[in-house]
Amino acid sequence: MRRALARDAHVDKDAVIASCRAMLRKLLIGAALLALGACEARKPEKPANHADPALWVVRDADTTIYLFGTVHMLKPGLSWFDEGVKSAFDRSNELVLELVMPGQSEMQALVSELGMSPTGPSLPDQLPPAEAAKFRAALPEMGLASDALDRAEPWLAATMLSAAPLRQLGYDEKDGAEAVLTAAAKSAGKPVVGLETAREQLGYFDRLPLAAQRALLIDTIDDLPKAGKTIDRMVALWSAGDADGLARMMNEDLSGSPELVDALLAKRNARWAGWLAERMKQPGTVFVAVGAGHLAGPAGVQAELAKRGIKAERVNY
Repeated sequence: MRRALARDAHVDKDAVIASCRAMLRKLLIGAALLALGACEARKPEKPANHADPALWVVRDADTTIYLFGTVHMLKPGLSWFDEGVKSAFDRSNELVLELVMPGQSEMQALVSELGMSPTGPSLPDQLPPAEAAKFRAALPEMGLASDALDRAEPWLAATMLSAAPLRQLGYDEKDGAEAVLTAAAKSAGKPVVGLETAREQLGYFDRLPLAAQRALLIDTIDDLPKAGKTIDRMVALWSAGDADGLARMMNEDLSGSPELVDALLAKRNARWAGWLAERMKQPGTVFVAVGAGHLAGPAGVQAELAKRGIKAERVNY
């Protein structure tokens, strides 16, 4: 039953994973993502489509781990996979991402299981009348019928709505940092591993209290008109390597959402820092790429590493 509902809603792998990543991006970086050190000014002679995103390194006598903050959806033509980032990647023996994508059938089953509710009030009936009307009106913009997500859980509808306007502006997950890095790793024969599974990542949303999910959806609906300005601002900060600026965006957007901060940032960062601390016990060079919001702020991965006596240093290039 749930699989059929997911098919009827046209919820496929690309839409859901990209949308969930986009929501994580929105919530974690720009939404998402203080003081991690001043960033270098961008060199004026570089072209407008050149980016110098932030990069950190953790090292001891026989282990080096690079920490790179990603943006999951980008426009084509932005030059960032070069200079210091490319050099660090080339020196690394393996790539570690938040998530390695499962197959389409597995992803479809997970979305049906975690994101659809065959019984109970329809999703619009769970919203205030004005928000329900805006929700229905937004769906045709995504190429869906106005009732296509009636059986979706609020978190799933929010993730899908958050990504739609970005695609209309030319942002695409195939141009995002993870896609570029994964292709480069496969071409070079480097292993690619994930810190989380798809079930874990979707589960962070699914386990949010229903009230928090509805609030997330309402905020997403209300933010749709300014989604373009938000992503443009976020990418500009990311391109300049401005970790402090990304952190300020996080503080602005998440100050009233403690459940989201705890579930999507703090707890995950602590787990990942534990993983990194264990990995430091093995020799080798690793390139770790996670959403840029995880590498900013007092609960960032670097701060969690510091609690374990491990110092992350900014790479200047």
